[in-house]
Amino acid sequence: MRRRATYDQHPQGQWGDDQDDIIIAPYTTIQKKLIGQTYLRQIMISADRPENVERTAVDSTRVLRQRHRIQNPEEDDFTVRTVEEMAQTRVQLAQTMTGLLMSVASVSLLVGGIGIMNIMLVSVTERTREIGLRMAVGARTRDILRQFLLEAVSLSALGGLAGTALGIGISRALATLMGWPTLITTSSIVLAFAFAAAVGVFFGFYPAQKAANLDPIDALRYE
Repeated sequence: MRRRATYDQHPQGQWGDDQDDIIIAPYTTIQKKLIGQTYLRQIMISADRPENVERTAVDSTRVLRQRHRIQNPEEDDFTVRTVEEMAQTRVQLAQTMTGLLMSVASVSLLVGGIGIMNIMLVSVTERTREIGLRMAVGARTRDILRQFLLEAVSLSALGGLAGTALGIGISRALATLMGWPTLITTSSIVLAFAFAAAVGVFFGFYPAQKAANLDPIDALRYE
């Protein structure tokens, strides 16, 4: 029975870099010929077992303090980090970026909602006589309220559609030009439209209520 060896054509490191683009050379050659330094900037240490990682980090810290003649731990001129700590740092960075993006998105939704509300208020003012005429021929308060709420939701849905199309286009462009993998799920698109509709309902309710509460006689006399 033959065993077939498998390998990755594009091996990647822990940070996603292509290992085919790495050159390995003696550190003394690198120091003399390339960077002109007499000290090591980084040392990578591998533990023999996963459970010995923390112990290896402690021993490395002790050895470095002895070599650098450091008595007070607060005066360390080096940093020892394990893979777990580096992974936690990346997770915290991702969470920070997620929070930042959510803040930007929230401000964008707020600005867009205020814009929708202003547009609907202008629309109510310009169509006051139309509203009065509809009420005069039998339109009920809820009919007027439903009409303007539907218009506000339509505006926000069109904005959500344009934003979704723009986001998909930018993601595809990044994946094609820069090789960054992107994933667009159906749930994210549905969630985007749900938020857009919620913004339309929330910020469109006041103009719709204002239109529904108009007095028919005053509305027909409006110039």
